[in-house]
Amino acid sequence: MPGAPNALFANVINELGYECAYITGAGVTNMYLGMPDVGLITMTEMVQHIAMIADAVDIPLLVDGDTGFGNPVNTYRTVRAYERAGAAGIQIEDQDFPKKCGHFNGKAVIPTGEMVQKIKAAADSRRDGDFQIVARTDAIAVNGIEDALDRAHRYIEAGADVTFVEAPINLDDIARISRELPVPQIFNYVFGGKTPPVDHAKLKEMGYGASLFANAALQASLMSVYNVLGELQRTGSLEGVKDALASFEMRQNAVRKQDYDAMEKRYT
Repeated sequence: MPGAPNALFANVINELGYECAYITGAGVTNMYLGMPDVGLITMTEMVQHIAMIADAVDIPLLVDGDTGFGNPVNTYRTVRAYERAGAAGIQIEDQDFPKKCGHFNGKAVIPTGEMVQKIKAAADSRRDGDFQIVARTDAIAVNGIEDALDRAHRYIEAGADVTFVEAPINLDDIARISRELPVPQIFNYVFGGKTPPVDHAKLKEMGYGASLFANAALQASLMSVYNVLGELQRTGSLEGVKDALASFEMRQNAVRKQDYDAMEKRYT
């Protein structure tokens, strides 16, 4: 499940044949605000991105809902807004506000009972029974694996369809998470983060439901921008990096210009 911080990246994910995509709060914060993932993006800004991306692609979109943007009542409203904008599911986490990237240090989690009420509110507010409630816990980094698993069990009882135990640091814990929790699990790989990489065959063997690569596309594009614009600054030319550039045709294909040409012809 690749991350899409904007509609252009979502188009590429769709064109490559992925079954679904993830609208990453960290990615939207980085690319839209130019700021770190420390709880700065708002619910309305995320809803705007959901609507644009859902309009661009026809694959299901799981969307980062951070902490529900407040208490259980805020969470209720957030789920309604996300579903109306075109999301197929929401991920809600049990961090204290302001939340941080799951692979940052210095996180804090709210009491389990408070998160349980957010999950109940989320489940009650959805209108489509297929809309997925994904409950994420960041408790490993704060209280250890036992508390994280206990929390995940409680969130499932409260109505979560999927759980997401963030930032396990070894293979034993990764396997244990999927083995001990009775609903589908999400494995999150952050390049340079705390969790070791695990290939898809091994994750499937462990029983994971999805593997999340929330910001791989963002990191790839950022490196390319540094390389290409750095070369342009040094030499005044793109000749040395032309192989790193999408062709004019690829760029137009990525935004389906041919569809708009056909539409213009049809209505002229």
